[in-house]
Amino acid sequence: MFRFRCSSVIRAEAKRAASGFFFASLTSRRCTHSLLFATIAADEISGSHPAEVHNLVQGSWNTSTEWNTILDPLNGEPFIKVAEVPEERLKPFVESLSKCPKYGLHNPLRAQERYLLYGDISTKAAHLLGKPEVSNFFARLIQRVSPKSYKQALGEVFVTQKFLENFCGDQVRFLARSFAVPGNHLGQQSNGYRWPYGSVAIITPFNFPLEIPLLQLMGALYMGNKPVLKVDSKVCIVMEQMIRLLHECGLPMEDMDFINTDGITMNKLLLEAKPRMTLFTGSSRVAEKLAGDLRGRVKLEDAGFDWKILGPDVQEVDYVAWVCDQDAYACSGQKCSAQSILFMHENWASSSLVPQMKELAERRKLEDLTIGPVLTVTTDRMVEHIEKLLEIPGSKLFFGGQPLENHSIPKIYGALKPTAIFIPIDEILKDKNYELVTTELFGPFQIITQYKQDQLTLVLEACERMHAHLTAAVVSNDPLFLQEVLGKSINGTTYAGIRARTTGAPQNHWFGPAGDPRGAGIGTPEAIKLVWSCHREIIYDIGPVPHQWKIPPST
Repeated sequence: MFRFRCSSVIRAEAKRAASGFFFASLTSRRCTHSLLFATIAADEISGSHPAEVHNLVQGSWNTSTEWNTILDPLNGEPFIKVAEVPEERLKPFVESLSKCPKYGLHNPLRAQERYLLYGDISTKAAHLLGKPEVSNFFARLIQRVSPKSYKQALGEVFVTQKFLENFCGDQVRFLARSFAVPGNHLGQQSNGYRWPYGSVAIITPFNFPLEIPLLQLMGALYMGNKPVLKVDSKVCIVMEQMIRLLHECGLPMEDMDFINTDGITMNKLLLEAKPRMTLFTGSSRVAEKLAGDLRGRVKLEDAGFDWKILGPDVQEVDYVAWVCDQDAYACSGQKCSAQSILFMHENWASSSLVPQMKELAERRKLEDLTIGPVLTVTTDRMVEHIEKLLEIPGSKLFFGGQPLENHSIPKIYGALKPTAIFIPIDEILKDKNYELVTTELFGPFQIITQYKQDQLTLVLEACERMHAHLTAAVVSNDPLFLQEVLGKSINGTTYAGIRARTTGAPQNHWFGPAGDPRGAGIGTPEAIKLVWSCHREIIYDIGPVPHQWKIPPST
């Protein structure tokens, strides 16, 4: 692996960044063809010039005796080598987490200057990530490992940059704001504090290689924890480069660890190191296993079979069709918030909605990555699922259902045209069909159904029976309809109104599931405090003892 540098002068100036010359040195001295922090050039990674991903532990970057070769999802070339840590090499990571005390690296009563440090780091990182050459670097790197349109990739970088802006200056210490309540007598007062856990772990998926791990990582660090971060190996190169950027912005090397390894080895690390809390974003199956293995010391943002309900008031059909297309098929449907099922009021069935959705879906093409590889489900698996659904009485294929053509996507991944299948609402609710219909297919696929005016209770029953409750949308401006649906549903991030969507959550509102005490949020002060800190109460009782006090009788 190689690092891009303009000259030894720039290296020297980078070291002065933390002491106030950060912006001037980066702006005036960086060469136009390179980035100070980067060890790769996103567009030059290939089978003949593979990139490498290293591990960070106890303040230093390390390679490994074992390498995992990642295939280019568009052509199958082995283009990234990931240094994976085997079980017998876990000791440095276990030791690193064990060195962190339960009271954290900082807390409201200790090392308070570190709250200011992280406000400064956020300021510098937000400034740097906002530069066109840096945002383009990360957008292109995201596209290389998790193919999506440039606009979708750049949107991920934008949300990440805005998140960092939100926690500049004093905003980090405001996360640890405490409160006081007067006591019962002179000298007594109770104080509530947000307290870190100490050592923590973060495990994140492939579909948002920058946004999810960065937002959770910074939340953990803001609150005083020491995290070990594991990102899906297929996309971990993005976060490795981001961590290097954070180091340039003043992040202490020892404040976090970054590990690349397989799931079994990561599970062993968690069992041996015993982090006080583990944040997991990913599949429900793995989430439940971790919850058991770690005895509940987890926060989960697992998968969701996300629904959208179109109310009786038909309006803005063009706009609603476009949002449905974006929700179901942007990023090839590989969003945990993607529209999985559309409940369409009978009034919408007589509109041009479905034909317009079909037209929008068919304009997606591999050339601009508005449709692309599915990284966790093979083509055969998706086609098999579609065939089973089409065996349900009354079901029919609205559009799609066929593999992509004329491509070089390797067979370990999936390649499917944007697909929609209609299934009658009464068939969905049958016990023999419900589990199949509500199985999340993490790709460009959705179920569409129709309900009559007197069948809203069936729709709400279908939503109630779902086991995960992440995002939802109620597309209507009818206040009584909204009141009925919102009052009888639970999804943690629910959009309501004629412009409602299920995807595209920005950094300015809560994103996370509801209905589960283990549920994790992301992005907002409330989410950070919930996930990355716990409540501690300290009751001060300093006296004085009342004059002429005497020992009372035993009670």
